Amino acid sequence: MPKRMNLLARFTGAVILALGFLAPGARIPVFQEDPIAEIGLARAADRISVVTTTQDLASIAMEIGGDRVAVESLTKGYQDPHFVDAKPSYLLKLRKADLFVEVGRDLEVGWVPGLLQSARNKKILPGGPGFVDASEGVTVLEAGGRVGREQGDVHPLGNPHYWLDPANGLIVAANLRDAFGRVRPEEGAYFAERYASFEKRLRAKLEEWKARAAEYGIAGAKAATYHRSWSYFAQAFGIEVVGFVEPRPGVPPPPRHVQDLASRMKSEGARLLIVEPYFDPKLPERIAKSAGAAMVVLPPSVGAVPEARDYLTLFDVQLRLLHDAHHGGRP
Repeated sequence: MPKRMNLLARFTGAVILALGFLAPGARIPVFQEDPIAEIGLARAADRISVVTTTQDLASIAMEIGGDRVAVESLTKGYQDPHFVDAKPSYLLKLRKADLFVEVGRDLEVGWVPGLLQSARNKKILPGGPGFVDASEGVTVLEAGGRVGREQGDVHPLGNPHYWLDPANGLIVAANLRDAFGRVRPEEGAYFAERYASFEKRLRAKLEEWKARAAEYGIAGAKAATYHRSWSYFAQAFGIEVVGFVEPRPGVPPPPRHVQDLASRMKSEGARLLIVEPYFDPKLPERIAKSAGAAMVVLPPSVGAVPEARDYLTLFDVQLRLLHDAHHGGRP
């Protein structure tokens, strides 16, 4: 092959090889200055990097932060946030974070402290300017429990599932508004405006949800739950919880407890048994059948089911599922 043709073949092969690395349908890059693209990259790099422990916190952070933040959650809504296997990828996210947001009240005590120490990012350690305990200012339920192995998964700082009362979502939102303002004081007015908009929408939805709970017969209903996740939700919507599948948080129930719970539900007219999606449904199904109740798998967090896209749609989905279970699929 002549030298000129050989060079042409090499050039052609290099182009084909380069194109092979492009995704299908991708455009061939043009090597010239693109001021619009450069502005977009600068804006992306300038956003506050926020890492949250749950998708609920991530959803509220995006509501308040808008296009000034880049938010990632370490867990998915269908996972039990008490027990999370820390991954190396979490460390990479935390090392680059400007803000770290946790549920708090010891919910993540089994996996977050070690991660924060290993990330070597001083600003997101407790006490640092980038550390946010989202529970600050929340009136917690069930605080002061005795701690010990025999007591199960007890949280002495109070029940940490406070986000399931939508009124507490406003407290979380205010904490995030203030945290964003600390990081970017020059943009404080933007975050305050975003908070005001979210507050207005959430308060309107809260009135709608309470009216819906009354219309559905959920307000005033009696129920049992698997874990003590639903205390705040029950208080917000007028549900009376008569017992728990777990005799103590995180402790499997003995046969006598199962029998007693079914009998109590039957005698007190508890027609619902609420279960989180990460628990095995076999035992609660048996209890519900024995008690003449309906078992309902209720998403406890944003992202637990596809319909729960954000913090507001989460409660829409929960109330719909409770209605369907309570009325046996009837309208």
